[in-house]
Amino acid sequence: ELPPPYTAIASPDASGVPVINCRVCQSLINLDGKLHQHVVKCTVCNEATPIKNPPSGKKYVRCQCNCLLICKDTSRKIGCPRPNCRRIITLGPVMLIPEEQPAQPALPVQPDGTRVVCGHCGNTFLWMELRFNTLAKCPHCKKISSVGSALPRRRCCAYITIGMICIFIGVGLTVGTQDFARRFHATYVSWAVAYLLGLICLIRACYWGAIKVSYPEHSFA
Repeated sequence: ELPPPYTAIASPDASGVPVINCRVCQSLINLDGKLHQHVVKCTVCNEATPIKNPPSGKKYVRCQCNCLLICKDTSRKIGCPRPNCRRIITLGPVMLIPEEQPAQPALPVQPDGTRVVCGHCGNTFLWMELRFNTLAKCPHCKKISSVGSALPRRRCCAYITIGMICIFIGVGLTVGTQDFARRFHATYVSWAVAYLLGLICLIRACYWGAIKVSYPEHSFA
């Protein structure tokens, strides 16, 4: 929880001595000779109360055990140093502001990404990649699809080209090394490798040609 608001400017009491209320027990704290400090300690509850803005780059956070902590303004987790507490305080994304100012809600952070219509189930999901032509997994149907049609088209053409080249090489080896293969049977291995690579590439080409395509709806960017 955030610490209670405090009065940064001390008010003098009836005798003209500047005082401030302790923000834990509400007792009066005498500020005579302490106005140069950032925090003062209450003599009743021994807890600290801020009287100035935190130093540059710092912020105040009060633990649930009433311990006042000073940490970096970019900190997200801090630990209470008290041996009987040792609580880990998780700070939200809202940056703390000087406590004498009224608290203001942080503006919602607009997500960066693209809303994509799944090619399998037709549901819309948020795709956080900033580029198209990649694969995405739909959180609704758990199936893989391509965001945009350029990637599957490009890969399908590439695998077809490589597959046909391997098959042509296999045919050339078969025709050109028949006599040699009768004497050296290891030549048949080169034929098999060429045909096998060509077949694998054609199978991959069929996969990329048949993959579902998801199209972006609109972008937040």
